[in-house]
Amino acid sequence: MSHQHIEQLRRLDADHHLHPFTDNAALAKKGTRILTRGEGVYVYDQDGHKLLDAFAGLWCVNLGYGRRELAEAASKQMNELAYYNSFFQCTTEPTVRLAAKLAELAPGALNHVFFAGSGSEANDTILRLVRHYWAVQGRPEKFIFIGRQNGYHGSTVAGASLGGMGAMHKQGGLPIPGIEHIAAPYWFGEGGELSAEEFGRQRALALEAKILELGAENVAAFIAEPIQGAAGVIIPPDSYWPEINRICKQYQVLLIADEVICGFGRTGQWFGSQTFGIEPDLMAVAKGLTSGYLPLGAVLISDPVAEVLAGQGGELAHGYTYSGHPVCCAVALESLRILQDERIVERCADDTGPYLAERWRALGEHPLVGEARICGMVGALELVPRKPSRAFFADRGRVGGLCRDIALEEGLILRATWDAMLLSPPLVISRSEIDELAEKTWRALDRTEKAIAEAI
Repeated sequence: MSHQHIEQLRRLDADHHLHPFTDNAALAKKGTRILTRGEGVYVYDQDGHKLLDAFAGLWCVNLGYGRRELAEAASKQMNELAYYNSFFQCTTEPTVRLAAKLAELAPGALNHVFFAGSGSEANDTILRLVRHYWAVQGRPEKFIFIGRQNGYHGSTVAGASLGGMGAMHKQGGLPIPGIEHIAAPYWFGEGGELSAEEFGRQRALALEAKILELGAENVAAFIAEPIQGAAGVIIPPDSYWPEINRICKQYQVLLIADEVICGFGRTGQWFGSQTFGIEPDLMAVAKGLTSGYLPLGAVLISDPVAEVLAGQGGELAHGYTYSGHPVCCAVALESLRILQDERIVERCADDTGPYLAERWRALGEHPLVGEARICGMVGALELVPRKPSRAFFADRGRVGGLCRDIALEEGLILRATWDAMLLSPPLVISRSEIDELAEKTWRALDRTEKAIAEAI
């Protein structure tokens, strides 16, 4: 790609393209990075730089880049039937087969599927389905959702309201009414002198306290990610989810697992709910469902909830033009076939996942790292000004951003949330690529530590 061509693309980007979650004025001055191709766990930019993508695009490219089978599945379906809707009592074969496949893979009684275009749309759908579920049973007052501070459930109006991201709530008059939030099980940042187990129980009991404050007769559901991804890969203590299960059952509050990040092998099992013993009534999925190759989301619904919606709800006045899009569903089916046939989830659980955990936790020995946490193929390094303190840097977020940029110079893509460096590589990453990832991360940490010292 010539320099002239690159600059033309950058000008067009600055003039016409508003990037998500970006200071677009600052980006226009800097110039965007243009990715040109990908293969396996690597992507290449406009200058030909080879970057190990340790974040799988945006938590989603589980099968890595360049899987021809997925492109062929899309092409085959496009040539047969590129599109038809799921309205008007119609459907297509890939849509039906994918719904059945998800019911087969999902834990518990999650045997019914409503298709959406993304995780955000899936969570919007959940908000409406749950409120409708209670209303048709003569309990419309059971309306309130409880989420978690710094939870992330998408950036649509309902999704951003369900999530607890303060910066998002400052824009657009959010959250909408009928949504409350409780504190997250973030032991490293907020646990103080409590043991992780005691802290986990305490944070779970915050849900019970909030239900009692609002009145159980008014609370419809609790929504949470098995692991809070965008918040910094907050992995809850083992004591947390069993208490959440108990509380939701005791007070007749539906439990919703947002598996948009954790689903399809990310935690070492097919779903994070299996890893943590969560017993959800509804589940949101997306991202790894198609390995990010095409946009697709879904809501998995348990038998008891689906029976009420189908038996008492009448017409379901909700849906999207692209609900169950046949090409997206065909690609999802092929993605799931590859995960199963190549036993990728099992390999992550038994081989590459434990090896990645070993190499990642060893990075915790670095002077800049206060905690190296990991579950399956998702983890974080908390950067701290001094060890063994769990204190944060004064200008929170500056060091994380610096480390992220240095890592890019080392040929490694990591994400920074505040001063936590986040890890979420393609599930197909090999042991040798894990070694490369760990070595480049250590070099980035060394250079970051040096830059901090020189700035003082």
